[in-house]
Amino acid sequence: MTIRAVLFDFSGTLFRLEHDQSWLRDLTDHTGDPLDVEAQAELLRRMTAPVTLTVELDDEHRHAWENRDLDPTLHRKIYLEVLRQSGVPTVEQAKALYRRLVDPAEWTPYPDAETALKSVAERGLSVGVLSNIAFDIRPTFTEHGLDPYVDEFVLSYEVGAIKPDPTVFAMLLDRLGVAPEQALMIGDSATADGGARALGCSFALVDPLPTTERTDGLLTALREHSVL
Repeated sequence: MTIRAVLFDFSGTLFRLEHDQSWLRDLTDHTGDPLDVEAQAELLRRMTAPVTLTVELDDEHRHAWENRDLDPTLHRKIYLEVLRQSGVPTVEQAKALYRRLVDPAEWTPYPDAETALKSVAERGLSVGVLSNIAFDIRPTFTEHGLDPYVDEFVLSYEVGAIKPDPTVFAMLLDRLGVAPEQALMIGDSATADGGARALGCSFALVDPLPTTERTDGLLTALREHSVL
């Protein structure tokens, strides 16, 4: 069946929170010395690749981790705890890093994101963004001039459900007025984003590489599914 709508994931698909050493310039360890290169690299990895749990958590913080994309308060709480366990010695430093995470200006679009979104929209197809996330990503699209190409956003913390729950895909499809078999979901997680297949959507997997290393992943996915 002809594709009438394309659904995109956010982080690792359309945008990426890139490593930026300037974030760590003023960070010190518990002795007051600057973090060494290895510690800095690990801290940045934990901030920008949050899917894998890398620290030990008590029951309270594990609950926050498991529900972080449903509640902004829990999201902030668990990130501050992960940063603390990752070597950030003060709450003030951890809060400063967390502000980077939720700052629209810190997110970098993939090189082909604008072309992909614009091309889909210009062909008269509907465009939706579906993300497991606990903060509003609409300003990020506005920051980069991509908001005119998106018809609908479904964000987990606003709707109370996370991918791969079929409910969130169904919500977006309903808002776009498109049947599942008429939609293509593009994302970087075969488990979370691939959940769209349970409803009958087509699915394309992209690799969440740094933006300099993945220049045409979105366009390739669209071509492979005959959208472009």
